[in-house]
Amino acid sequence: MFFNTHRVLVCALALATVSAGTLIAQDDLINRASFTAEGAVELPQDIRRWVYVGTPLTPNALNGGEAPFPEFHNVYVEPSAFDHWSATGTWADGSQIAKELVMIQTDEGTDPETGANAQVSGVGYFQGDFVGMELTVKDSTRYTDEPGNWAYFSFGHSGQPYAATAKAFETDSCNSCHEANAADDFVFTQFYPVLRAAKPTQ
Repeated sequence: MFFNTHRVLVCALALATVSAGTLIAQDDLINRASFTAEGAVELPQDIRRWVYVGTPLTPNALNGGEAPFPEFHNVYVEPSAFDHWSATGTWADGSQIAKELVMIQTDEGTDPETGANAQVSGVGYFQGDFVGMELTVKDSTRYTDEPGNWAYFSFGHSGQPYAATAKAFETDSCNSCHEANAADDFVFTQFYPVLRAAKPTQ
């Protein structure tokens, strides 16, 4: 069997071009956040249909009674951003990540020292009521001066209904902690096995 070297080379170049084009196209296909004319971000209406990646919990009982974040944090990634992460291991411009805060369930059986409940599955921490919604958005055009081009928003910490819009936090409120401690481009991927498993190997 004889190979046409010229044809093989042309095919290889074509595949490389398609591959590069696919990555560019993926950036173009990111579903971006919506903003008001005043620059406030609008609450996405389909967050619970996004890709659920995990729920960290740092309860008061394990943090001297004053945990900075005592709620369950249910974290969701907008599907097109998750697809880009899975394909490239990077967070595309336009990525959105949501965090819904849920209180620890309490009742007459709650242990006052640990905050834990005894339920049919055993003693532990169980989710109670929704208490807040937060969002982070990467936008190199809108947030050129923010570290990593990420901005952080809260739609309230008083339960539902959440606010319809939110203004970005000041840089020092969130960015510095994410910059110093997050594993991948200001995102705490080290705490989410779904994201670690989806990241392509080098």
